[in-house]
Amino acid sequence: MNYKSKIYVAGHNGLVGSAIFRQLKKKGYKNIITSDRKTLDLTNQLKVLNFLKKKKPNFIFIAAAKVGGIYSNHKYKAEFIYENLSIQSNLIHSAYLCGIKNLIFLGSSCVYPKKCKQPIKENYLLSGALESTNDAYAVAKIAGIMMCQSYNNQYKTNYKCLMPTNTFGPNDNYDLNNSHVLPALIKKFHLAKVNNQPSVEIWGTGSPQREFLHVEDLAEACLFLMETYNEKQFVNIGTGEDVSIKDLAIKVKEIVGYAGDLIFDTTKPDGTPRKLMDVSFIHNKGWKHAIALQEGISSTYQHALKSGKLDS
Repeated sequence: MNYKSKIYVAGHNGLVGSAIFRQLKKKGYKNIITSDRKTLDLTNQLKVLNFLKKKKPNFIFIAAAKVGGIYSNHKYKAEFIYENLSIQSNLIHSAYLCGIKNLIFLGSSCVYPKKCKQPIKENYLLSGALESTNDAYAVAKIAGIMMCQSYNNQYKTNYKCLMPTNTFGPNDNYDLNNSHVLPALIKKFHLAKVNNQPSVEIWGTGSPQREFLHVEDLAEACLFLMETYNEKQFVNIGTGEDVSIKDLAIKVKEIVGYAGDLIFDTTKPDGTPRKLMDVSFIHNKGWKHAIALQEGISSTYQHALKSGKLDS
């Protein structure tokens, strides 16, 4: 990429897309193309194709996706597989038709088997059964990997696939019905503090281990790989460090300043027992995360307070 390149960020209003947009601006890129849902329905193949024909970007970051936590992933499987397959297929195929050679597709650590060896290496993909609560979403993302690899092999494109771990930061979703675990914990503890609630309920046993990556680090990785990476292998993006949900809850509780009790609802699902990414491949390429978990949660909480995302 150079500073005159046309760069399209699909999903620029979301958690990851907005971070990529900020990083591009920060590094001096000025010709950034965006579209919101009102102007472009990414599930509409013809509209996506016509948009790319008109805008003619040189590079595309696919950060647009339908995402959510355990509850929404499990309850709305049809929407998750349909919308994600549609968005990514339309963008990838239309990019090929428009002669756009460089693209980044963002997948998820959910693509790996539920009972995967730890830490999870890239070559563990398709080595076992998926977690049932988010298998529809995972299958869509696996299809995206295969699509990019197939187009690279057949059409000599340079479509790169990144598999980030759990991501958090500014512009996260704090809706308790469909948010991920970290923003959900932030909001639960904040509301309990404001309302003087005696306790906060946490889904599951608290024993699952999870890895968390600040979205600014992910955005840095996206730009780094777009500029430097030309290999076929898809790439894990993470910290290589994990924490139990119980310890995470305690950490968030302390940062928010809540003084009540924790209650774990063991009737609710835990999801995958552990998901720790092996990030040695990306480390060997020269990238490593910079924001520690404590620092990231603290800054995310302050941003959420200032933006009013925790008010109700």
